[in-house]
Amino acid sequence: RYEPTWGSLDTRPLPAWFDEAKFGVFIHWGVFSVPSFGSEWFWWYWQKEKREPYVKFMDTNYPPGFSYEDFGPLFTAEFFDANQWADILKASGAKYVVLTSKHHEGFTLWGSKYSWNWNAVDVGPKRDLVAELATSVRNRTDLHFGLYHSLFEWFNPLFLEDATNAFKTRKFPTSKSLPELYEIVTKYQPEIIWSDGDGNAPDSYWNSTGFLAWLYNDSPVRDTVVTNDRWGAGSICAHGGFYTCSDRYNPGHLLPHKWENCMTIDRSSWGYRRDARLPDYLAIEDLVKQLAETVSCGGNLLMNIGPTHDGRIAVVFEERLRQVGAWLKVNGEAIYGTKPWRAQNDTVTPGVWYTFSPEEGRANAIFLNWPVSGILELGEPQPKLGETQVKLAGYKELLKWVALGEKGMVIALPQLTPQQMPCQWGWTLQLTDVN
Repeated sequence: RYEPTWGSLDTRPLPAWFDEAKFGVFIHWGVFSVPSFGSEWFWWYWQKEKREPYVKFMDTNYPPGFSYEDFGPLFTAEFFDANQWADILKASGAKYVVLTSKHHEGFTLWGSKYSWNWNAVDVGPKRDLVAELATSVRNRTDLHFGLYHSLFEWFNPLFLEDATNAFKTRKFPTSKSLPELYEIVTKYQPEIIWSDGDGNAPDSYWNSTGFLAWLYNDSPVRDTVVTNDRWGAGSICAHGGFYTCSDRYNPGHLLPHKWENCMTIDRSSWGYRRDARLPDYLAIEDLVKQLAETVSCGGNLLMNIGPTHDGRIAVVFEERLRQVGAWLKVNGEAIYGTKPWRAQNDTVTPGVWYTFSPEEGRANAIFLNWPVSGILELGEPQPKLGETQVKLAGYKELLKWVALGEKGMVIALPQLTPQQMPCQWGWTLQLTDVN
């Protein structure tokens, strides 16, 4: 059994499924999806920081005295079809999904008995959105279902009182935050608890170690659940399950501890933005590059989309997810279940990232640029004459190659028309017997 101390909790091995999964989809959805302007931090930027674009947006478009709470009934979700979402998630090739059960605004997407009249069953959709998505994901896909939960809430009076008392009092975690966590685990049995928003309070204030000890010892998901590292000031990148370290974290080199790169398709927001323009969205080439880099360095990629207030996954997000899925159909063997190789990227040719498939004993070289010459030079592999074989994922014939001295090889790529290409945006060479 695990003790409620970091010393004990940090010895828990991470359930193997998480490292094997490699790719998940993050979904930021809540009342912030109603103004859908600027950022999911809309309430904070408008009311607390009084940033000019937000104040102006409200003055121009809403009557005087309109409060953030007035957005609640406008979060309607009339087009939300959990089955359709599940089918898009499945088509993306993701192996897990993480939904924001509650963001820093405090609005819960389930009918929490600790969030009276500020939840999706009492206000707005009048539906348990968490339950609907959990059921569809489990019935229609093999994805692991996870929930994001914000520890703190910007404007909750109990939290503000505790903060004023320098967190010597603990009214908010004992009456709101912790009960919610126990509630979502017991009710929905998520296999990921993605904690966030420590409000600059230490983990002792949140009693994070007490909750995690229960989660790992006695909860209904104790054997399969994974957690992140955001459990109080100072715990990020130091304690918990996998490390996130920061948003959009992509170190570009191997880390000794399992980590995740959580990032957004919309470069500047996690929630949906009606004011987003096409260049604000990462292109599929960018996403494939992030996936290859992240996995080669031992990380998982958690790619975020923001649905609309009425429950739609915008077409641009759906297209990106389906594109990643199409790429993974051809190159998935170089991603799922792989381990980092002895080299992460190539020393001679830029834009080449390596992974290792342990069962096949095979190195995978994911290259992002198809050379004009049709010849690809790799500096890292050590091929053996008569033994090493080179295959292009999605192409039948073996490829011809020559060795470059002690280390390195030159590979002749097949001459293909764009229509004959096995995929776009990045390709995988499967190398056997290259040390």
